[in-house]
Amino acid sequence: MIIKDRIDLAVAWDWAYDCDFILLLDAECMNRRIRMAALGFGEAQAASAALRTGELSVGTFLDRAAPDEEPFAGLSAAIANSGAQFLNPPDEVRRAADKATMHLEFLSHGIAVPFTIIISPYNRERQVKLSLDQLALLGRPFIIKPANTTGGGIGVITGAETLKDVIDSRKHHRDDKYLLQEKVVPAELSGKRAWFRVFFVCGEIFPCWWDDTTHVYAEVTAGESSRFSLSPLVSIGRTISTVCRLDFFSTEIAMTPAGQFVTVDYVNEICDMRLQSRHPDGVPDRLVRTMSGLLADAALGPGRRLS
Repeated sequence: MIIKDRIDLAVAWDWAYDCDFILLLDAECMNRRIRMAALGFGEAQAASAALRTGELSVGTFLDRAAPDEEPFAGLSAAIANSGAQFLNPPDEVRRAADKATMHLEFLSHGIAVPFTIIISPYNRERQVKLSLDQLALLGRPFIIKPANTTGGGIGVITGAETLKDVIDSRKHHRDDKYLLQEKVVPAELSGKRAWFRVFFVCGEIFPCWWDDTTHVYAEVTAGESSRFSLSPLVSIGRTISTVCRLDFFSTEIAMTPAGQFVTVDYVNEICDMRLQSRHPDGVPDRLVRTMSGLLADAALGPGRRLS
């Protein structure tokens, strides 16, 4: 139901699996005595109209829906016109979602990334200007990914071997740039693959083990961080936050057998917040609850954080 007065935190959502996260976030808002509204397909259009007429005001907005599709595109525009605070401003989201842009920005900020070749969209340049020597530098197998169309791994090929794989792949998203990347093999640390997903939420950083073969999470403990010298996960995450300028995102970082930390998947601007108690490859429940609290704190505003 739309509250036709003041909403402290409005959340747009269009994925059924977000339900548990939305409920946790609402509970954290209730603990802080602030109002939250979850705006799905059924509520977004009405909320847009109420914002335009002044019947509704929103303090803070978190967009977890498809930003360029209706009714959510209209909602985002109405939110912007109302002067509300965005968690993850739309212009920054579009910039951060472009993996080609982030690749170059990461390099310029000293963040280690896989060896990568960026190629133009198929509709701009039909022929692939790629020599066999360049292809050899990628090693085999290598990874092919579109720069912008990779939510949930869409369009990503992890076992590419030949130039033909490149030629065929880029025809699937013809207006998108493509990244060709070397495949990073992580170290093993006491039987665990040294592949991590690092969350950044409103200034706080949460490193997790994230097995890239099973997608199973486990929080990195303080003892593990000290034992395996994992503190760079925090400093890299903080540098990435200054580069992408988002309030809430995750990134993937692998530690190689040589001990180098390589950021392998740059910025995931809409984090999968499914609960581990319900999904084997979900995020640990305690962590989702903590991050929900930080998002609710952001809606409280400066100086009003719940202790």
